[in-house]
Amino acid sequence: MGLNKQLIAALVELEKEKGIKMDTILDALKVALASAYKKNYQVDYDCRIDINTKTGEIKVFRILEEDGDEESTEEDAERKEIEVTPDNFGRIAAQTAKQVIRQRMKEAEREIMYEDYKDRVGELVTGIIQQSDARFTLVDLGKVEALLPPYEQVPRERYKHGERIKCYISEVRKTTKGPQVIVSRSHTGLIRRLFELEVPEISENVVEIKNIAREAGYRTKIAVTSNEKNVDPVGACVGPKGSRVRMVVDELGGEKIDIVDYSEDIVTFIKNALSPARVVKVLTDEGNKFALIVVSNDQLSLAIGREGQNARLAAKLTGWKIDIKNEKQFEEELDEARKKRMMDQGEENEEVKN
Repeated sequence: MGLNKQLIAALVELEKEKGIKMDTILDALKVALASAYKKNYQVDYDCRIDINTKTGEIKVFRILEEDGDEESTEEDAERKEIEVTPDNFGRIAAQTAKQVIRQRMKEAEREIMYEDYKDRVGELVTGIIQQSDARFTLVDLGKVEALLPPYEQVPRERYKHGERIKCYISEVRKTTKGPQVIVSRSHTGLIRRLFELEVPEISENVVEIKNIAREAGYRTKIAVTSNEKNVDPVGACVGPKGSRVRMVVDELGGEKIDIVDYSEDIVTFIKNALSPARVVKVLTDEGNKFALIVVSNDQLSLAIGREGQNARLAAKLTGWKIDIKNEKQFEEELDEARKKRMMDQGEENEEVKN
């Protein structure tokens, strides 16, 4: 009894088209057939399956127990099995073969899909919302459904069934059910990819995004620089009458975006990062990467921002710790420091006299 020749031909075709090695399927098929034989014929002894790849003939051999003779040869070992192929085993073999092939095809397709998506981490993709609840949101990307988990969502966004949405592929996990693609709406990479889409100078590497600081759904700061003297990086990102940045803001549901000039000079960079506030003075501590910022009295609330947001984002963007004071606070603290220094010097002079 055996497999029909069409099935053998199908195995050969699978190896060519899907890259599933015939030996791999045959090995899996032998294991499955041995299990099917034991189950259907209610036997508990060990058996071996032999498949003739030319004729499709299948034979079942019962493996006899070892007699403990240490001097037995390989030829003796080969004789320690007998053929026990049932007359009606062909039907079971054909059913089992179809199941194994179907399973191997699914596994191969999952592997191919994983290999395809694992290299796409960092890409911008467009999908359609399929399901959204408190636990997770599914996004149809065409070949695969991606997961938009709560921690990758924007707090103020609501995702409606059938809505088209742009996402950033943040992770691809390998699972037994195929690749699990994790997409994000809160990742800073989404901002980068959206600007690459809208600003040709970025995709052409004329303008470069040096850093991004983001509080998703509320505000983002981007530091940009130009690799060509005649190109204004901020102007390129803003676009004619703000058209380019508006496209990104619309995609992000109205999230505010500040685009600032990057500078190698940290004082200049910090001043730019605190935009739209105007900075009077920057005092830096290079060793601790700390900056004391002085602004005019009417600029303090703007520099700090709502609930400290502007200052936080500027600190993230520059990588420096920032403390902001207005001129009045700075002068008062300066006066206090002067008085204390004078008192300390007076005490030292008294000690010297005594």
